[in-house]
Amino acid sequence: MTAGDGPSAEQAWLVAANVVRWRRYGEGGQELRPGTKSYRGGSKVHVIGTYPGAAHEQLTTIGRGRHTGTYITIDMATHNLHNFRAVPVHSPTVLRLCEESGAGGCRTGRQEAEALAVLLGRLSVEYRTTRWSAPHPTPCRCHECLTLSSA
Repeated sequence: MTAGDGPSAEQAWLVAANVVRWRRYGEGGQELRPGTKSYRGGSKVHVIGTYPGAAHEQLTTIGRGRHTGTYITIDMATHNLHNFRAVPVHSPTVLRLCEESGAGGCRTGRQEAEALAVLLGRLSVEYRTTRWSAPHPTPCRCHECLTLSSA
């Protein structure tokens, strides 16, 4: 194991992601809401646990809450996140909350975090595209439409 690849007392490799800026909501997904109830759109969160039995549809995350700005630990839907990537975490607060949660994803190595980030990135796109059977509202600012319009 090379330096920086494994976990240490002051560092852990976790999967980071961003909350979608706009998400579809309501009857047939025709309404749009910014971010989620707990996180602002675009907020960075750290994934500390998954639920393998539910095909990774729910994740345990740590991030700064929408209303208080303090770190919170909540379970949230994978389709409300994007831009998954492996990052070294040095924040004592994030590491402490990760350990206290008992989620099990706190002390992974770089390769495991990178592999999980790739998997969750693919699954989040799949879950967002299959979630709603109705067409997008017009105009639409959901994550997929914003991503397509900027390309």
